Amino acid sequence: MKIKLTSVYVDDQEKALRFYTDVLGFTKKADFTNGPFRWLTVASAEEPDGTELQLALNNNPAAKAYQQAIFKQGQPALMLFTDDINGDHERIKANGGSFAMAPTEVTGSTIAQLNDTCGNLIQITQLARW
Repeated sequence: MKIKLTSVYVDDQEKALRFYTDVLGFTKKADFTNGPFRWLTVASAEEPDGTELQLALNNNPAAKAYQQAIFKQGQPALMLFTDDINGDHERIKANGGSFAMAPTEVTGSTIAQLNDTCGNLIQITQLARW
């Protein structure tokens, strides 16, 4: 068994698509509509056939409340992993990304947090090399 898809709620799917592709460097994987519903996914450019991230519209009151509550608590909605957090930090900033926390060493890793402009904090993690 493996994880093939996970979701993050966004308040604007088009804006989210621009952020996740233009700023983070992901690739669009699926994009189709059925009536008012839009199925939109992205994947890592490094693993285009890996796990997909659904950019799900938060038009459900429970989804919107959840998204707003974890953002208010400062809890990331998504955790991404990298082998070069400082390089990714600079690349993402150059592409217009806004960091709430620059790369910071914590126990066992270095983390950074940024706002995805669609209602979420995203954490980027580089595991420590022992």
